[in-house]
Amino acid sequence: MNKRILLAEDDANLGLLLRNYLDAKNYETTLFMTGGSALEAFSQGMFDLCILDIMMPEMDGLALAKAVRSLDPAIPIIFLTAKNQEDDIIEGFKTGADDYITKPFNMEELLYRIEAIFRRTISPVNVKGEDLNRIGEYIFDNRRQLLSFREQQISLTTKESELLDLLFRHKNEILERNYALKSIWIDDNYFNARSMDVYITRLRKYLKKDPGVKILNIHGRGYRLIC
Repeated sequence: MNKRILLAEDDANLGLLLRNYLDAKNYETTLFMTGGSALEAFSQGMFDLCILDIMMPEMDGLALAKAVRSLDPAIPIIFLTAKNQEDDIIEGFKTGADDYITKPFNMEELLYRIEAIFRRTISPVNVKGEDLNRIGEYIFDNRRQLLSFREQQISLTTKESELLDLLFRHKNEILERNYALKSIWIDDNYFNARSMDVYITRLRKYLKKDPGVKILNIHGRGYRLIC
């Protein structure tokens, strides 16, 4: 079955071009020109990935991403943004965005980013084939992207799960920052580095119920998961 993509883009010319291109690459793509119509469709339908323009009428891409995340915490999201929207890119990562691409962009680059996300979703980072891992009092289910603390469960996004898995596989050791960036984000540029900082902060928040579990900053090197 073809992957289903929700595309929210208020520029009709760009939206139609993207939809037709992705359709030709065997992705079942549905175009919406407002955030409101995209959210309504998402709440009623089934999608595998969202591509959201940040600047849209009625509801911008950031607000749409937050609403989408409330319905499906694990859905992959790619933001389309202008080069002068640096603050929006960082804010987008805080909503749990998996990736971003700046306009104007090459269609093949967007396709590469989509395929990279689906490869990670289908083939989890955990190379040992172990789905359940104990992190202090937490149970981390990498395959289902769930973090459990006693009777409580947290649904992780794809990147949250990948980063926690990488930290776990290097637990009590130093996880080099550049290695983590290139393993998960492919590129170690400034925005991806800021994105990883956002995800580290979020993982610390998730893990704070067990005082024996900590993610330490190792200055100039990276991070260490203590558990």
